[in-house]
Amino acid sequence: MDNGKERYVVTFQGALLAVNFLAVAFISIVIYSTSELIRSHYDARVFLDSVETIPVNPRKNLIICMVLMALLAVSFITRQMGRMLPGWWNIASLALDFGLCIAIIYCLDFNYNGLLLLVFAYTIAYSKDRKLRLLFVVMAISGYLVADYSVLSINMPLYNFSDYVHYYSSTTQQYLLSAYNIMNSLSIILFIVYCIYVINVQRGTIEEVNMLYREIQKANEQLQEYADMSERMAQTRERNRLAREIHDTLGHTLTGIAMGIDACLALIDSNPELTKAQLGKLSDVSREGIRDIRRSVNELRPDALERLSLEVAVRKMITDMSQMSDVQIFFETDEQCLKFDEDEENAIYRVIQESITNAVRHGEAKKIWISMKKEEGEICLVIRDNGKGCKDMKSGFGTKHIKERIEMLQGTVAFDGRNGFTVTARIPIRWGENYD
Repeated sequence: MDNGKERYVVTFQGALLAVNFLAVAFISIVIYSTSELIRSHYDARVFLDSVETIPVNPRKNLIICMVLMALLAVSFITRQMGRMLPGWWNIASLALDFGLCIAIIYCLDFNYNGLLLLVFAYTIAYSKDRKLRLLFVVMAISGYLVADYSVLSINMPLYNFSDYVHYYSSTTQQYLLSAYNIMNSLSIILFIVYCIYVINVQRGTIEEVNMLYREIQKANEQLQEYADMSERMAQTRERNRLAREIHDTLGHTLTGIAMGIDACLALIDSNPELTKAQLGKLSDVSREGIRDIRRSVNELRPDALERLSLEVAVRKMITDMSQMSDVQIFFETDEQCLKFDEDEENAIYRVIQESITNAVRHGEAKKIWISMKKEEGEICLVIRDNGKGCKDMKSGFGTKHIKERIEMLQGTVAFDGRNGFTVTARIPIRWGENYD
């Protein structure tokens, strides 16, 4: 390859590296700045309800991505300056570039995989050995197809760049998505033009370009299939989430009503007036349950928490259940003010609600003890009953939902059915200032 053509190849590579650098920086900065904006506006609950997961440390991700991209640029510059180095140097530097690209894609939770096109571009220019070239090409293409958000998000909890974009107004969304799509498209266009130029220079034929085009078309068709599958899986997850909310509310309400009706049947002959009063309470509870179910479907937040504080809502739930049945429920906490983020309050309320329902319905408990304490930045919630317990416990619909709710807040939960039944949940409270 003469010096003029070689300069064009290096220019293409530099342009492709620059576009990828901008794309990685853009995604990392948008995720970091949006996370800071959400936290400063106290919109975390609304945002968390609409996403599958979030990065643990967006600022750290931004720094790591920028450092890795800088190393990628250093590798590129060193390769241009080290023309007289032995052949194994090119192989080692290509392997390093591949590793750096995979690390960056992983840090971005596979929201951008265009970096692998950069490895492909380097490979067809610098790898002289046909077997090694084929190996790197296969690795790059396989990585590009596999390291795709639509494919991996089916079975892995990954955050989505578009979720952060949707936090902004419609006008801002258009600008952000336009910038992202322009960089992504520019990267692909540069890569295709680069491939055409290099292959024409090295091979003098366009047959390999046509073959590459057909492979990209096939890959795009596969990606579309994966995207459709991902959408169906997302719909399934959303249905499960709705089912969980309705199950918690409806199960608790119906259990209380059933216990209250049993009490009425026992009292109707001996004390009709008390039975009438009990039926009145059941009527009120059933109406409130209907409102709560409607609220759960519309906003997935208990109606009691919309109107009352967490402690008052929990005590009201306990009072209602005690009045409808002969179960004694005791609640104690050493905290003066139980106030957390809305998603944390939702989880605590639902865990208590589901535990009471399970204790009455399945454990046939007569007494339930609920305690809530703060221990080193965590809330320790313990619900214990004197029911029949469960030595060989199998995960049912209710306990599964309790576990899912706690794990969504990065907490832990344990069940013990040896002496009655005990639920022990530990929930880390985010940021100290949100705990009064």
